[in-house]
Amino acid sequence: MISSLSEIREKGFDALTKELGPSGMAIFIRQFESGKGNYTEERDELLKDLTIDDIAASIKRRRGA
Repeated sequence: MISSLSEIREKGFDALTKELGPSGMAIFIRQFESGKGNYTEERDELLKDLTIDDIAASIKRRRGA
């Protein structure tokens, strides 16, 4: 028998991780958390100086090319 909220949470995370894997569990959990701020404005500000050449170079670096 489950006796506390923390035990329910732990067993729930364990079940999700077993079924979905760690990244799938994280994606599932994020669906139920509300964000803060304005994502579009923050993303525009963060990426305002990024060019397509920067993106291409980053992809090449990650691929080891």
